[in-house]
Amino acid sequence: ILCSKKNSMNIDEILMQLRQGHVDAVIQQIEHIIADLTSSTTDQKPTDVQVDQLYYLLGNAYQKQGNWQLAINNYLEAISINPQSPAQQALEIANQILDFYCKDIYGQ
Repeated sequence: ILCSKKNSMNIDEILMQLRQGHVDAVIQQIEHIIADLTSSTTDQKPTDVQVDQLYYLLGNAYQKQGNWQLAINNYLEAISINPQSPAQQALEIANQILDFYCKDIYGQ
């Protein structure tokens, strides 16, 4: 479970909120959790898996908003923490989608 004194939301709750379409709230919540977990003032140190999952979910949330640049940035952050992250596959899919859109725009 990912939690801090200020925040008690875990990964499953984040996933549920994201599936229910509460994208803006999820983005705000994940960014807050990441800030809490990575701050040097907390006694609880996150594992790489926790942080990589958060960046992956944040990327998914931005992708749902159609903000591909922030989605890709967060996928890359997750991959830099954990090369085996599911963000790797999400990044490949995002790149394929963007390649398709770009070709379509230019009529290629």
